[in-house]
Amino acid sequence: MGDVRQELDADAIALAAGATLGLKHNINLLVDYDPRWPGAYAAEEQRLLAVLADVVVAIEHYGSTSIPGLRAKPILDILIGVETQAGWTNCKAPLESLGYDYAEHAGVLDHFIFGRGRDQSERTHLVHVVEYESKTWRDAIAFRTALRFDPGLAAQYAAVKQHASQQAPEGRSRYTDFKGAFITATVTSWQRSHYSGFETGTDLVAL
Repeated sequence: MGDVRQELDADAIALAAGATLGLKHNINLLVDYDPRWPGAYAAEEQRLLAVLADVVVAIEHYGSTSIPGLRAKPILDILIGVETQAGWTNCKAPLESLGYDYAEHAGVLDHFIFGRGRDQSERTHLVHVVEYESKTWRDAIAFRTALRFDPGLAAQYAAVKQHASQQAPEGRSRYTDFKGAFITATVTSWQRSHYSGFETGTDLVAL
């Protein structure tokens, strides 16, 4: 496993080289979309699957860095689905082996969040462990898919995010609150068009 891990780390460095990543804690700064973000995600996915393949059901790039052309906070958000919510504990040691630490006090309902950065003052990657196909999972994927399919909707969201970052340049809670109504409306509309028997209200903090 050690040789494989080293090879994957080398690939990760090559794919992510030069990508705009890294933000100090509690700062809400948006940067222009970086076309190297998908490659950086693909490299990190390989690293994660090398230690979590027996644990995860699915893994997805989500958050604003997953939407082509959208300005975003320069942090890769990664959604990991596990069989049951309690399964998050099986991810803890493997993620720590890759340099992630558990954000015990993140306070996001139904999310178990791990982060890493170049040092303890910043985050370049956030992993959100949630129950696969739960409302939390479905809402996150629905919002990402809606923005990917509708550039006009993505442009509206870009304006919402810009306003949120200007009004709340620091701290997650107020920044998330400014985006909440748009996110809920988008998820509701998308799921009414594509699914039935859903609920809304997930705290989509990554986006």
